[in-house]
Amino acid sequence: MAVFTPVNLDDVSQWIKQFPLGKALALKGIASGIENSNFFLSTEHGEYVLTIFENLSFEQLPFYLNLMRHLAERGVLVPAPVANERGELIVALHGKPASIVSKLEGSSQMAPQPVHCAAVGAMLAKMHLAASDFPLQQPNLRGLDWWNETTPQVLPFLSDDNAHLLRAEMHFQDAFASCASYHALQRGPVHADLFRNNVMFDGERLTGFFDFYFAGCDTWLFDVAVTVNDWCVDLASGVLDTARVRAMLDAYHAVRPFTAAEQTAWQPMLRAAALRFWLSRLYDLHLPREAEMLTPHDPAHFERILRERIATPAPGLF
Repeated sequence: MAVFTPVNLDDVSQWIKQFPLGKALALKGIASGIENSNFFLSTEHGEYVLTIFENLSFEQLPFYLNLMRHLAERGVLVPAPVANERGELIVALHGKPASIVSKLEGSSQMAPQPVHCAAVGAMLAKMHLAASDFPLQQPNLRGLDWWNETTPQVLPFLSDDNAHLLRAEMHFQDAFASCASYHALQRGPVHADLFRNNVMFDGERLTGFFDFYFAGCDTWLFDVAVTVNDWCVDLASGVLDTARVRAMLDAYHAVRPFTAAEQTAWQPMLRAAALRFWLSRLYDLHLPREAEMLTPHDPAHFERILRERIATPAPGLF
């Protein structure tokens, strides 16, 4: 949510007339995140988030916005996209695709306790089940193919030790993705980026998941692994907190029971989830795009998590 495309209130004041939101009253850039240009938008009708998409195309975006609408209609707590007077959810702004969604109440819980992890686990399972009949298909654009494309681009920037780790883990993940247990995993639309800063809470009450713009069709277990690797770790060491892991997994399992195939694939999938974010952070650090308010995340955080997942078995799914 950096700002790559500067927009001011005058720009938005004319553009927003096509939406049933009244006049634009205030616009503020959002500094966190690294993919799109995001703004808090205040209008006569309430508070919203305006996103200008820097990488995703007009053709790709219907998957994300219609998925959010599909989930909202089924009781999953997500922002509601706002259509313009022609029923369009994606409208050009400064020549780039843009959308408006409702702003969730509450704030991100950056020091989660087991009670927060349980709420996230239960809602994640509900989300997977609710999306199982979503008709659109789009792959996870930061999945295995992207890992293989990106690895040779970042290798020249790495120490010998980290280059060895990356090559070895890519070999492991390529083999894992071709095995029978991987192909037995249940699949469907996934969030794929459900970090602490992409969930809102009001106290202990979960008020919503947001930022679905890395979503795609992948294994549900990958989504769980990404979430556990952020919500249930000691940030300094990457070591899993068993109490938070158990709270999240047990709450998920109570809504959508894990399968035997998922239990078998759990340890490799935690490594896959760590690898995905180590790679993307390496890419953003060493091959950055220009943006206002952009500070790349430290790749060393997910390097530590990957090494820890390789060295230490995590608590089982059930």
